[in-house]
Order: sequence, then C-alpha cells, then structure tokens
Amino acid sequence: MKGFSRFSGFAAVVVAIGVVAGAAGDLTGRWVSRVPNGDGTFRETVFVLNQQGTTLTGSVISPTSEQPIADGAIDGDTFSFASAPATNPRRVVYRGARAGDELRITIVRPGRPDQTLTASRGPDSAGRLPDRIPPPELHPVPDNGLARTPPMGWNSWNKFRGAVDDATVRAIADAMAANGMKQAGYIYVNIDDTWEAGRDSSGRILTNRKFPDMKALADYVHAKGLKLGIYSSPGPFTCAGYEGSYGHEVDDARTYAAWGIDYLKYDWCSAARIYRDHEMQAVYQKMGDALRATGRPIVFSLCQYGRQDVWKWGADVGGNLWRTTGDISDTWESMSRIGFNQDEIAPYAKPGHWNDPDMLEIGNGGMTEAEYRTHMSLWAILAAPLLAGNDLQTVSPEILAILTNRDVIAIDQDALGQQGRRMKKDGDVEIWVKPLSGGARAIGVFNRGGAAAPVSLRCDDLQLCGGYTMRDVWAAKDLGPLGATFSTSVPSHGVVLLVVRSVRV
Repeated sequence: MKGFSRFSGFAAVVVAIGVVAGAAGDLTGRWVSRVPNGDGTFRETVFVLNQQGTTLTGSVISPTSEQPIADGAIDGDTFSFASAPATNPRRVVYRGARAGDELRITIVRPGRPDQTLTASRGPDSAGRLPDRIPPPELHPVPDNGLARTPPMGWNSWNKFRGAVDDATVRAIADAMAANGMKQAGYIYVNIDDTWEAGRDSSGRILTNRKFPDMKALADYVHAKGLKLGIYSSPGPFTCAGYEGSYGHEVDDARTYAAWGIDYLKYDWCSAARIYRDHEMQAVYQKMGDALRATGRPIVFSLCQYGRQDVWKWGADVGGNLWRTTGDISDTWESMSRIGFNQDEIAPYAKPGHWNDPDMLEIGNGGMTEAEYRTHMSLWAILAAPLLAGNDLQTVSPEILAILTNRDVIAIDQDALGQQGRRMKKDGDVEIWVKPLSGGARAIGVFNRGGAAAPVSLRCDDLQLCGGYTMRDVWAAKDLGPLGATFSTSVPSHGVVLLVVRSVRV
C-alpha cells in the first residue's frame, strides 16, 4: 500500500519520551513526534539530527522509511532541511524553529497544505528497527485449494482509509447481503490497514478501539453468509504505521484463525527497511507456511506492487493472488494505465492463483459511468479479483448495476480460469480476447481516445468464422450470428463487450 504519504492529518501533538544529552542550543540528537491516530494508537516520526556549525545532516524516520536529510541549514533558532535534492519532484521540505526543549516543524509538500508538528528529544532507541531475522530457506508451500475463481468482495481502503471501524464493516456486510452484491458473488468483506494496536505480553496482536471484538465481528459477517478479511505486513509496521507481523507470523496466523478470518492481505511496506527485494519470496513464504499450519482456509493475498516478478513465484509461497502494479486511484489515467498494462503476464494466471491489478474504484466518483464500465469490463477480461472499494451503504442504482452485471461477472469467474490478452491495437482502440469454457470468447473493444471511434471486427482476425452467435453484454442484447465483419461505434473511454459462442455447443 501507500507508505508514509498515506496519512495527511498531522496534529501538533507530541509526547516527550526521554532526554538525550547535548548542549542547550545543539540540535544533535533524536527528536520524536507522536501523533495520535484517534483510535488509541500513535504515529511516530523520528528526526535524527546532527548539527555541525550551521550545517544540519541526519535522517527522517517514519514507520516505513528512512530518508536522508538534504540541504540542512541552521540560522539561529530556525532551521530547514529536505528529504531529497531540489531536482526530485517528490522532495519534502521541513522548516522548523526551536522553542525551549521542543522543535516546531512545518512540513511543506508539493500540492498539499502545510502541516505542523512538534517534536521532543527522545531516547537513543527511537526509530531504530528490531534485530534482523534471517529469511527461511525456500521451499514450495502446498496449494491451499482456495480461490479457484478470482476472489470477489469489498475492501475498506479506497473509500474509508483510516476511518474504517467495526460499525462500518457491519453496515457494509448488511448492505452486501441486502442489495444483490452477495447474490452476484461478492463474498469477502476485507478490513484494510489501521485496525491494529500493539501486542500483549505473550506477543498476541491486539485490536485498537475501533475494533473492540474481532471474533464477534467475524461471527456477524459469517452470519450474513459472507467472509471476513484482514490486513498486515511482513515488516514491523504496516503502511499506515500500525503494528506489523514481523517476528510474529505464526502468532498472527493463529490469532486470525481463532478470530475466524478468511482472507489476509499482506503488504510489503516496512519490510523494505529490513529485507532486500531478492529476499521477498522467502519472507512471504514464511506467512504462507504459518497460514497453512493453522488448518483454517485463509486466502493469501500478496501486496508488493509487482516487484521481483511476483507472478513467477507467488503461487510457490502459497499466494492465491498477487498485486502486479502500484496503487490504483480513482482516475481514468490510473485505471487505464494499470489495466491495459497486464498483457504479458497473462500466462501466470490460473485457477487458485491470480494476477491482481488492484481494487475496483467503481462508484468513488472520479470517473464517468462509461469509464467505470470499462474498468469492470477490463478487470473481468483480465480474470482479476473483483474487490469493490466504494461505500455500498449509499451506492447508486447505476453503480450497483455495473458492479452486479451477471454477464460481466461470468466472464471474470469463468471456470477455465484464463486471463485475456490484447489481440490488436490500432491507435486508441484495443481489442482484448478472453477464452471461456466451452470454446466461447469474451471480446472487449476498448476506446482509450477522446472521441467516439468506429470499429470493425473481422471474423478471420478472431478465428471465429462460421457458426457463432454474439451477445452485447452491457446492452444485454443478443446480436445474432457473427458474420464476416461486425461494425460498431465505441464511445470515448468506453467499451463494447461481447460474448461469442458456438451454435454447436
């Protein structure tokens, strides 16, 4: 997931957690800001400063990253530094002033409001990582037999982010059971980041006050005929800075099983501060083994953004699905860039093991209905997991109709389990074809351009001449036999989605 930039609500609140020796006017030391998350937990940022005259060096440590200071300078009681050189467009500037035993620091990020926090001197241990645990030797994790078709459900992050809580999850489960989502195949109700607190004396993971009783929540979701998913990281912290599973993989897997969890999303994030990318496979294998050892059927979702060609080894570590890209956002540019870039990895998808181009943004308001139909159609042709990310309590009939279109879902969930591929690209028009059971084909005619585009399909190009009928999925209309040529007009950013079947079947 998203790392340090995910949280935008810094408050000017801090708890002093120790004193480091140093001259009264010297900034050298570890300065700690602890910002309450509003759920009984805190997000900690550590500024490791080293003053030499008017020059300032050091680093900024968040739960998921450590960035070296650039251009650090001191002018009396004021100072400034940055997280990257001036040539870096993602450079973050920090401007501060000393006020007694505290530092007041304003964070300046491109395109975002300035944020202010306060930091106090902390102990030498502040910001330091736990001891490195060597990753295990590689071995295959047996297939868990789950997700024979791409998982379908809902995930909290895209819409609710850190505001997700027990009441929201129950309300979403109620909505899914009542509005046709469950009947259409959406089964998993997945809690993303920010549910965690710390650990008890035995190492058992604890929930924060947003989730007072995870077992009771799982029971509630199960009573609706649905399944409950949860989130963690192989690092010491999650992407949002909450408690990760590092060093507690077996403990956490057992706890998830005891709670009745059915799905785990496992996000790389702070593991990158301990392990190198080439160790990623072994690190994910460790949780794959731990989940299997519980005896409970838990879908294992790898979230490490497509690094290290995860599609080549994701199944070997017990993964049922693996992210193939960075995070999606609710824009045409993001969705289309991700979705149309999945062609070459198609051979790695198969029943039980799926390429995951990230969650659905359908209904979150950043795209048109035509673009959302493209989103749904493309994900179906890609045999991608279908995890809705909108507020299902207030979903409009139009968006619900897109999400629950049974013909589109049937393409995604087809038992053959083959991911579709790009057959042809002509300017802004792309033709994608997905083989279906019984010799049928799903054909997506996509227009990535800014104006409507006339398109003609030749049966020779499709290798479907003679004895085939067509159905326009979104129009819910049978088109009759497929002739030598089929002509249509595809709206801007839109799709014509066809299913072609042999009349001999």
